[in-house]
Amino acid sequence: MNTPLSRRTALQAAGATVLAAGLTGVTATAARADASGNKSAPRLVTYPRPAAMPTNTSFRVRVRTAPDGDWQTPDIWRPQLEEINATTGSGKVYSSSMVYFDFRGSVEIEVTYLKGGTTKARIRPDALGITPELGGDTLVFTLDEPKDVVVQINDEIFDCLHVITNHVDCDPPSADDPDVIYFGPGVHSVTGNVLTVPSGKTVYLAGGAVLTAQVYFKDVEKARLTGRGILYNNPGGAILSEGSRNIRVEDVIILNPAGYAGTFAESHNVHVKKARAFSSKGNGDGFDVFSSTGVTFDGCFMRNSDDCIAIYCHRWNYYGDTRDVTVQNCTLWADVAHPVNVGTHGNTDAPETIENLLIRNIDVLDHREPQMNYQGCIALNPGDSNLIRNVRIEDVRIEDFRWGQVIYMKVMYNTKYNTSVGRGIENVYVKNLSYTGTHANPSLLLGYDADHAINNVTFENLVVNGVVIADSMKKPSWYYTTDAIQWFSNEHVTNLRFLTTAEAEAATAS
Repeated sequence: MNTPLSRRTALQAAGATVLAAGLTGVTATAARADASGNKSAPRLVTYPRPAAMPTNTSFRVRVRTAPDGDWQTPDIWRPQLEEINATTGSGKVYSSSMVYFDFRGSVEIEVTYLKGGTTKARIRPDALGITPELGGDTLVFTLDEPKDVVVQINDEIFDCLHVITNHVDCDPPSADDPDVIYFGPGVHSVTGNVLTVPSGKTVYLAGGAVLTAQVYFKDVEKARLTGRGILYNNPGGAILSEGSRNIRVEDVIILNPAGYAGTFAESHNVHVKKARAFSSKGNGDGFDVFSSTGVTFDGCFMRNSDDCIAIYCHRWNYYGDTRDVTVQNCTLWADVAHPVNVGTHGNTDAPETIENLLIRNIDVLDHREPQMNYQGCIALNPGDSNLIRNVRIEDVRIEDFRWGQVIYMKVMYNTKYNTSVGRGIENVYVKNLSYTGTHANPSLLLGYDADHAINNVTFENLVVNGVVIADSMKKPSWYYTTDAIQWFSNEHVTNLRFLTTAEAEAATAS
């Protein structure tokens, strides 16, 4: 563990100064403190990749302010991703590509696929409606505001380009601020590989900064991690919040952590905004919540080798209910397991509740999970005597994925992880969920028994391949509505309804 942050140490690198509040054993290269005010903020900012950081050679990228600014060439970073062999269970790691930059106004992005042989290009999420101009192995497209997108060439899953963008940071903190632990461009390490953040402090990673330590919030209040830099290969996971309140994480990029991208446990009022995470190592979850309240994930891009977002109660030394969790405006790509998973872990001896969940405005780009018990782009799976209740899922767009289910609800007793069956699932409202594709397995809604059931689930404006699914739709009179889309619900699911929007509005009006 690093020493307490009670003093400031000045570090000289490349003729510039970076101040780190009391850190010991910090190494830095090419560090600098660079701030620009609102009036002089540039329209386009790119950041250097330290020479020690690996790159990938599949793409060349140029970017300029539209319509005729000077071209800049952002550096290519190398996220790593994983695919599980469904026969052997072994994992194969692939190198991919990423660029990131800030802009205001509009930017034109030129991407050249250096391997050649380009026949088609796709910009995802599809919901953005971006159609690139393709000429040979080079494509061009425009962003009118910062978005995170994936450029896919010839339907390549791993050899693709992730474009991460932000608004220009017009008011970065000063390296001289005593309440800021500042890391300038370059690679930084910390003794013990854990950066413990005191109450009231901000950890700032400037663009081009790389921190190889875990950022740890332990029993603190009003602390923050922000900036345009990168958490890389962090032992034990990139971010850990335990017993803390009023924690904010903003804008940082997480590459290949040795553990979860972020764990938020017994914590309250946590806001994670526009964080991005890529993982390839075993149990490579994105952001996991344990026994916490008031947690929001907003505008995040997650591509993970396990669940992108997981919401639980008790596990390990964490105890208590989980409630008031929001996942919104996010883009999720699960190379392994679920984009969103809820409910597996809890406390059989003192049953807990997961309640008041809001999942809205989500794009699911992929889901690949061979095991039936771990499928579902959104999975509600209470075990360990957990009760899941009061869930609203709204405006979710699911693109065709490789292997899995659109939605999965199961009151489970999974003996690999559970010591008792979940108590049930209650009051789930799903509005404006769409799936376009052909690879989905039948979605399953499974109560355990009459005492551990699923009750009161409503789908409003469920759209599958352009068809609105409703109890009133044209179908053989003896069909269940689920038969029309080859889903299945068992006898322990009660009050399951499929409505059009007009029917839902009429029911509300009456």
